[in-house]
Amino acid sequence: MLLENIKSPWMDEELQIMRDAVARFLQKEFVPHMEKWEKQGFVDREAWLRAGQAGLLCASIPEEYGGGGGNFKHEMVLVEELSYANITGFGNGVHSGIVAHYINSYGTEEQKQKWLPAMARGEIVSAIAMTEPGTGSDLQAVKTSAIRQGDHYVLNGQKTFLTNGQTSNLICVVAKTDPAESGKGISLIMVETDIVEGEGGFSRGRNLEKLGMKAQDTSEIFFEDVKVPVENLLGDTEGKGFVQLMQQLPQERLIIAAGACAAIEKALRLTSEYVKDRKAFGKRILDFQNTQFRLAERYTEAKLARTFVDDCAMKLAEGKLDSATAAMAKWWTTQKQCEIVDECLQFFGGYGYMMEYPIAKMYADSRIQKIYGGSNEIMKLLIAREI
Repeated sequence: MLLENIKSPWMDEELQIMRDAVARFLQKEFVPHMEKWEKQGFVDREAWLRAGQAGLLCASIPEEYGGGGGNFKHEMVLVEELSYANITGFGNGVHSGIVAHYINSYGTEEQKQKWLPAMARGEIVSAIAMTEPGTGSDLQAVKTSAIRQGDHYVLNGQKTFLTNGQTSNLICVVAKTDPAESGKGISLIMVETDIVEGEGGFSRGRNLEKLGMKAQDTSEIFFEDVKVPVENLLGDTEGKGFVQLMQQLPQERLIIAAGACAAIEKALRLTSEYVKDRKAFGKRILDFQNTQFRLAERYTEAKLARTFVDDCAMKLAEGKLDSATAAMAKWWTTQKQCEIVDECLQFFGGYGYMMEYPIAKMYADSRIQKIYGGSNEIMKLLIAREI
């Protein structure tokens, strides 16, 4: 009841209609297939096409490029409903919330027309290749190179932990176009995999086996003298990649924070239902004072998280969200997500450890939240720089 009384100040009638439609779509089109997708390690491409037909992809991209014409609030609705439905394998946050916005913000008109409409329809699935085996969150230390030779860039290097890595048709690659420089030498190169896979030199590693998010394909990719046309440089000038990344990362981090908020709320709903029904020593688990006190604390934290993230969402929609505040939202909500899901699982006793109970899957899925999108330790460093 406490969570149901929370109404985000950015919600309006249009967004509520969208939320209801998304919830119905997910229950009909995604939830029945989750077990299959988790076993096979990826979401079927047909699901992307269905999501495109339903208008769920590129919701915050302008209509002139095939998108929904919305803003970050529309992406928030999608992220939250995916968490409420316990669907963690669908990499739309990367596809619509990150890659599409790089193209829309920095791409040429030709690039936008070429890629965004197909992404909105689900015909192209996108990924972003930032992390390398030896770099982690240190983006300025990337070694993958893209050296211009005539009318092509020649890519060499290795990337890892790509969401949508097995199924993507378009990969935004962070590479050094001027290896002699540090951050200034970084550019974003768009690699069309359907083309380069046929020419050789590009390969995908295995679908990596993860602790959680079993339905999400996560891969390594390799470049060995891969030729990419110079017109696939994102924008029209080399060396702007690091600045482009920094400008877009607040939105990426808020997407993660929004998912964390929704996961916290989902875990508390599941737990509240369970402790009301489950009995021990002749009374409901909810009737024990320890249960009441712990859940009272967790519900308070859930409301704090929701209030903070809602405020960040409104600032982002207005173009006013700064990097430090986004970092605060990312680290605090994901830390609380892991803590709260763990505590909720404890109330289920042995059943909480069984994968047939949603709380167990949520426990495994939550842990990555403190790592990707910039580890929480990096988030604290970003905050500290503003002190």
